[in-house]
Amino acid sequence: MFFVRSASSRDNAAIREVLAETWRATYAQFYGADKVEQIIADWHSEAAVTAALSRPDGEYLVADDGKMIGGVAFASKSADGKMITLHQLYVRPECQGLGIGRDLFAEIESCFPDAQKLTLEVDPGNEPAIGFYQAHGMAEAGRTENCGKGQSGIPALILEKMITG
Repeated sequence: MFFVRSASSRDNAAIREVLAETWRATYAQFYGADKVEQIIADWHSEAAVTAALSRPDGEYLVADDGKMIGGVAFASKSADGKMITLHQLYVRPECQGLGIGRDLFAEIESCFPDAQKLTLEVDPGNEPAIGFYQAHGMAEAGRTENCGKGQSGIPALILEKMITG
């Protein structure tokens, strides 16, 4: 049984393991193994996870069963606190279908009580993720050619959801 809790610096290695494992399983088919390894080295490095964990405007969550971290979620709020950006929601491939993603998603929403909208980017080819987000009230609001950091060259759908208090 997994429970959701706030992540801490002691979770850094386990978080990076979930991110790397999930990215390899999900995105190698879209971008190839080399590109995925480059992204993991950049976006999911120890420094990147440390920076996310220490953001005062963010919340980093893990789903923990006492033996391993089964999933992670990271979101931050806008300066006025009205919008949440979900940067990461990843569940280990062998833990998918256990409700971990649902629980992480619900907890992220509750971490920002003043928020009115939640937004995220998802690969247009990642149909399971798109289906998950749509089942949780998200709808397409646009597209970008540079998902994630900087000029990634990775296209993404922008999904959003209005949040009611």
